Amino acid sequence: MSFFDDPEPRTQKPKPKDLSGMSIAELGDYVAALRAEITRAEEAVAAKRRAAEGAQSVFKS
Repeated sequence: MSFFDDPEPRTQKPKPKDLSGMSIAELGDYVAALRAEITRAEEAVAAKRRAAEGAQSVFKS
């Protein structure tokens, strides 16, 4: 396990949101918000990978 791994992984996934009562516009906004959150998570993963690679390069020398 590396420094960046979750020490205690989440065991329960959040329940899916009920989409049946949402309008087309609300669904579009929801999708846009989810895409923004995915982008934010991907950027966090990339930053952690860069940090881990940087740390590894220090110890390889």
